Amino acid sequence: MTDENVEILLVEDNPNDEMLALHAFKKHNLANKIHVVRDGAEALEYIFCTGAYAQRSFHNPRVILLDKKLPLVDGMEVLRQIREEPRTRMVPVVMLTSSAEDRDVIESYQLGVNSYIVKPVNFEQFSETARRLGYYWLLINQQPAEVS
Repeated sequence: MTDENVEILLVEDNPNDEMLALHAFKKHNLANKIHVVRDGAEALEYIFCTGAYAQRSFHNPRVILLDKKLPLVDGMEVLRQIREEPRTRMVPVVMLTSSAEDRDVIESYQLGVNSYIVKPVNFEQFSETARRLGYYWLLINQQPAEVS
């Protein structure tokens, strides 16, 4: 897979949640264009083509699924940096997290998140959530052309 084909950037540090998400996307035929990064620093490197991803040609994913609680750089800071950069400002970001705390929801929306979803506990609910996320953000949602 080339980087230009990435439609979903999954930022997830929990191996079990990553496995569940990938399995759910595969079950619903949405798994062939996903790239996974496991901490906030790696997410920023991927998004902005720096560090380990310095050779990657810049191309925004169609949607970023972002966990709030990440090692190195937390999800809120990743979101803040995405929204501060003109080239990534309009990329849809979905906070997909275990936190249902009001302050986290409020802060996410203040920083410009497009959607805030609390991770379902069981696989069937998680699978259905992944299906809806994929279909909405990849097939239904109309996005502007990339800002260069």
